[in-house]
Amino acid sequence: MKNFFLIGAAGYVAPRHFKAIKETGNNLLAIYDKFDSVGIIDSWFPKADFFTEYERFDRHLEKLRRNHTSLDFLSICSPNYLHDAHIRFGLRLNMDVICEKPLVLNPWNVKALQEIEEESGKKVNSILQLRLHPSVKKLREQIQGEHKKEKYEVDLTYVTSRGPWYYASWKGVQEKSGGIATNIGIHFFDLLLWLFGRVEDNVVYVNTHDRASGFLELEKARVKWFLSINPDTLPEEVAQKGSRTHRSLKINGREFDFSSGFEDLHTLSYKEILAGRGFSLTDSAQSIQLAYEIRNALNTELDEKAHPLAYLPASKHPFLGGF
Repeated sequence: MKNFFLIGAAGYVAPRHFKAIKETGNNLLAIYDKFDSVGIIDSWFPKADFFTEYERFDRHLEKLRRNHTSLDFLSICSPNYLHDAHIRFGLRLNMDVICEKPLVLNPWNVKALQEIEEESGKKVNSILQLRLHPSVKKLREQIQGEHKKEKYEVDLTYVTSRGPWYYASWKGVQEKSGGIATNIGIHFFDLLLWLFGRVEDNVVYVNTHDRASGFLELEKARVKWFLSINPDTLPEEVAQKGSRTHRSLKINGREFDFSSGFEDLHTLSYKEILAGRGFSLTDSAQSIQLAYEIRNALNTELDEKAHPLAYLPASKHPFLGGF
């Protein structure tokens, strides 16, 4: 049984980590979050110590270490811009680290962490759960086994509606979340790169507070992509059903269905990490680089390579009268 510690218990993704730690037969000893709306802890680890002050959490872990309690893993579910600092914290305490994506916001952070990782002898593991999805793994095997010259034609659409709260939180601040491409799209960019290879061309048409869209030329695919948190961008047939989320990945005009099978991917990720097969800093580097370049690109005028939804009219920020 390994001893786990966790930063960021009040967020959306933390329960998946609680579940994964429990289902892999390990123990969560202490948790830190500046917010105390974390009653869900009682459902998983009711005896875990909880801290709302980082300094006290730090002191507690140091005390445990000096008392020869094994500090095995630090799981990080904190806001994106804090991942880098929290990963460093874990490595300094000689722990292996498990971090939600995006691992970091900037490509140079990856190199710096690799140096600290090497010095510590510990590993930083990134949660890239879509790579473990059975349908995705099967698709990759198919693509890897083919030797055709023509590239796949891919359309990626992901609309996940968010209300005004989003803009009032750290997620609505680009410097903290990385913007739409990073906060909403990082796992899809990792998926595309893992399936179809490195980037050969990257064009950005739209990059605003509520959507981003562009075109990617990859080794084995040409990709039109669109990401949005604005419910007004939902396809009409989806909106009429009352759904607030739409996810579509079309490959050569055919819908690739990976809508099910997500429930246990974090637990599977933990099993792989505990077996020494976790995804590394290097595994995450390409998608971090791509998201960074998208975030800082100049928008290109719309053309035939643009995703159809990129032509939708722009909306105003809700705090400026858009709602």
